[in-house]
Amino acid sequence: MRRIATIPRDNWQQKVEAAGLIFHTPEGEGGGASPDRPYWDESAEYQFEAEEIDKLEAAANVLQDMCLEAAQHVVDKKRYAELGIPAAAIPAIEWAWVTSPPALYGRFDISYNGVDPPKLLEYNADTPTALLEAAVIQWAWLEEQHPNCDQFNSIHERLIAKWQDIAPYVSKPVYFAGLDNAEDQLTLAYLRDTAEQAELPTVPIMIEDLGWNESRKAFVDMDERQIFTIFKLYPWEMMLTEEFGPAALETYKDMRWIEPIWKMLFSNKGLLPILWEMYPGHELLLESHFDGGRKNKLKSYVKKPLHSREGSNITMVRDGKTIASTEGPYTGPQIVQALAPEAVFPDNLKRGAKRYPVCGLWMIDQTCCGLGIRESGGPITGNLSSFVPHYFC
Repeated sequence: MRRIATIPRDNWQQKVEAAGLIFHTPEGEGGGASPDRPYWDESAEYQFEAEEIDKLEAAANVLQDMCLEAAQHVVDKKRYAELGIPAAAIPAIEWAWVTSPPALYGRFDISYNGVDPPKLLEYNADTPTALLEAAVIQWAWLEEQHPNCDQFNSIHERLIAKWQDIAPYVSKPVYFAGLDNAEDQLTLAYLRDTAEQAELPTVPIMIEDLGWNESRKAFVDMDERQIFTIFKLYPWEMMLTEEFGPAALETYKDMRWIEPIWKMLFSNKGLLPILWEMYPGHELLLESHFDGGRKNKLKSYVKKPLHSREGSNITMVRDGKTIASTEGPYTGPQIVQALAPEAVFPDNLKRGAKRYPVCGLWMIDQTCCGLGIRESGGPITGNLSSFVPHYFC
């Protein structure tokens, strides 16, 4: 694994925009991105050996099996409260866990430096973004820059195939709902495109435009048409605290929600200490505990809330001293996780500066099928951390 300085393609902005990536250069600084450090950053590239790609792929598939076992453990032992899951959601989670309604995708965030074993940081299993960049944008870059090499990336084909598998089990059309921001809308537009390539009719809708018809006990669109199937790029834990959360639980068996509600067991930092309990010392895991637990004797660790996102509300401690922290809106119970072996590379644009990559391993239909790398100028990956393409030969 090497980080190599490169010269960006001529007119690269127009090329990525033509493929759909419109927010390639955010304004202002945040998470390592700035006007001179674009979000899509092809001033560098990550080169892997084929054996390293095999190692990452195998690690993600093993982690998926471990997470399934951990989720089964939570269900069997009724450990929902430790994950901050409300009691009202438990019947729907257990019904969905047993009946297995359609689930689409997820992303393991992994620390890897090419020397030590890959280490699980967390599992974004409910609302992962940076999908178009991983599936399409970096593939087009590869074909132009390294046509004789390969990339760990069959995401696009796997998504279409998964929608084809899902099609017989859902009512049409499939609604796609999310917030009105560029990143979410880009992800939704891309997922809609893959669904339509699988010959599924789709309808876009803003999450705030979802309606509830009390007399019909049904979710409806702006034209009062009942919604039977919906992909929502919106976290379950947030949805359940809002006005129509109880209605979603009441009618859960009458709809197909993608992702299903059992994803609350995966997209939760509380999964990490449970994994460590079940697989203590596993080479793919970092020692993790619920904050305040008697077993926690870590001196170097990361502390994060159960439901934090995009690098918010993170505290990083080394040898008892805070070395980095972020603010944000997330509160409540936290976990502590041992620091991963350092994954850091020299910055090609700023002498003496460093870049910290995180490997996002994409899971579709329970199988790892792609890699996307986000990197920042500090050890905490944020919302605007740059996306850097990769390849292997």
